[in-house]
Amino acid sequence: MDLTRTTTALLVGLHDSANEPAWEEFDHRYRPILLGFARNLGLSDEDSADIAQETLVRFVQDYREGKYDRSKGRLGAWLVGIARYRILDLRRHRANHYEVNADFDLLDPVKSDQLQAVWDGEHRKAILREAMKELRSTSRTDERTIRAFELVAAHGRSPQQVAEELGMSVHDVYLAKSRVSQKLREIVDRLEKVFAEGA
Repeated sequence: MDLTRTTTALLVGLHDSANEPAWEEFDHRYRPILLGFARNLGLSDEDSADIAQETLVRFVQDYREGKYDRSKGRLGAWLVGIARYRILDLRRHRANHYEVNADFDLLDPVKSDQLQAVWDGEHRKAILREAMKELRSTSRTDERTIRAFELVAAHGRSPQQVAEELGMSVHDVYLAKSRVSQKLREIVDRLEKVFAEGA
């Protein structure tokens, strides 16, 4: 999916319940963040998927009813709030059935800054994932060069190990890291503007 609409334009599109592309883009943009957010709080993949779905549906309902006011806070903070209440509901349900396994200490209202930090980390990861997809699909950079960058930058492998594994010179691995970093930074900068949440 080509993520080009700013968050403001996306929210305008969500007002129209028949605007399927706006919903699909909103879902594509925020579901992975919500999944990672819930997993970071100790939820299983299945529970995380349920929380993400419930949060997205609830947000769109609230938004169309005029309950979300961007002047009072960022979209991410609003989504964190919805997800937090959904997770607390799950926790209460599980406590009633003696099924609590996860540490929900972060859900304490006093720790809302930590919750926001978890959200922000997942938000950054989502932007980086989208940037990597775009780099692979739109640039002329060959896959071996991108793979060299990933192995060094994301997996912490030494340039010597990567050169040997990919049949490149160490110099070419350094060049790959530099070139891909520069292209990726440009894409990330643009996506950060697209994903910007405003106030």
